Amino acid sequence: MAISEPAAAAPRRPPNDGRRKPAWIPTLVTIAAVALFVLAGNWQHRRMLQKQALRAQIEAAAAAAPVPLPPDVVDWGDWRFRQVVVSGTFDAAHQILIDNEVRAGRAGYDVVTPMHLADDRIVLVDRGWAPMGPTRAELPSFPPPPGVVSLRGRIDIPPKHYFELGDGDVPEGPLWEHLDPQRFGAATGLPVLPVVVEAIDGPGSEGLARDWPRPDFGIEMHLGYMLQWYTFAAMAAGLWFWFALRPWLRGRAAR
Repeated sequence: MAISEPAAAAPRRPPNDGRRKPAWIPTLVTIAAVALFVLAGNWQHRRMLQKQALRAQIEAAAAAAPVPLPPDVVDWGDWRFRQVVVSGTFDAAHQILIDNEVRAGRAGYDVVTPMHLADDRIVLVDRGWAPMGPTRAELPSFPPPPGVVSLRGRIDIPPKHYFELGDGDVPEGPLWEHLDPQRFGAATGLPVLPVVVEAIDGPGSEGLARDWPRPDFGIEMHLGYMLQWYTFAAMAAGLWFWFALRPWLRGRAAR
């Protein structure tokens, strides 16, 4: 009976003597993750700086002395929140109410009336906010003052893109979901300017609130996201150091 030779023992892997470098796959993944997190943090930082510049521009515009509504404006964005003085006659027949406007947690309406200026231009004037009545069927009544009136207000630019319930048809009555000068002009045939003047003082304000809120620029949000992304980058680099680079360094030191 033949006796088989004993199987050769499998070669043993030499112990790690410190010459093996950190694994290249975790290193590449870490480099990509850190680069991605830093890029995201840098983008949030740029957005924060842009919002800070916009806030400074708007605050400077709001603090400037009121001027007459400028003619022949190409970019109304430069005039946003500037205080202006307008004079003309209100068009009561085309007055509308902007629905779902909230002040201090209470629902209500913005009362918007077209004003015919002396130079034949027409601008929408947000005369103020009125609280909702006992039921939605009872709309508030705030007729504008007759004759030529003058008032001081600030220029705002309504958003062009918004979400609207329903089929998007032009409202038949005075109640509108959104203030859209272009849509209002198409519905009424009035060539209104693409801005709205939010009245600060002037006649016809009895019973209307005119505490216009400043826009929320979200600067703190961008700051928080920036710090978050930079923290992720630091965590990724720290984990790579602890699990990949540290054992290699210890092996070299032991050798």
